[in-house]
Amino acid sequence: MPSAPVIRWHDDELSRSFVSAGYAALRFNFRGVSQSDGSFDDGRGEVEDVLAAAAWMREEFPRRPVWLAGFSFGAAMAFIAAVRDKPDGLITVAPAISRFVDEPDQQPDCPWLIVQGDQDELVDVDETITWVNALRPGPQLQVFAGTEHFFHGKLVLLRKAVEEFVLDHPLDDVSHSQ
Repeated sequence: MPSAPVIRWHDDELSRSFVSAGYAALRFNFRGVSQSDGSFDDGRGEVEDVLAAAAWMREEFPRRPVWLAGFSFGAAMAFIAAVRDKPDGLITVAPAISRFVDEPDQQPDCPWLIVQGDQDELVDVDETITWVNALRPGPQLQVFAGTEHFFHGKLVLLRKAVEEFVLDHPLDDVSHSQ
């Protein structure tokens, strides 16, 4: 079974997408969230959390692809980690890039899907589209009509979009020599 570290309702849907596609999924809390040790670190330490989760998945599933995925803040952290770590794929949902990413012109070298609501009140859809259009070759972008930041009433559609993207980018067993 392939592996995919997945960075509340949205995270559940991301996890289900990967599990439905035959992957193992790891959900974790960032430092200082719920009963996790540590405290919020403005995205610096949280990127390290994503990298540690990916490293753990590679250790547990050494010949399986590792994808990163996240929602909002988690999407921004997954994006930064993907630029540094070179995962096998990346899913970013409502990515809060302008708030947490210092170098948004970089991009990961892997299949990458962004899902964004057109009525997102926290992550501006026009800003996301402008950012994506500046990237070459850039990710695949899906904008959901009538959808706000938390994808209320659209979570099943979100899960299906992610699952289809993952299934459209099958990866054989891999050797993680990074």
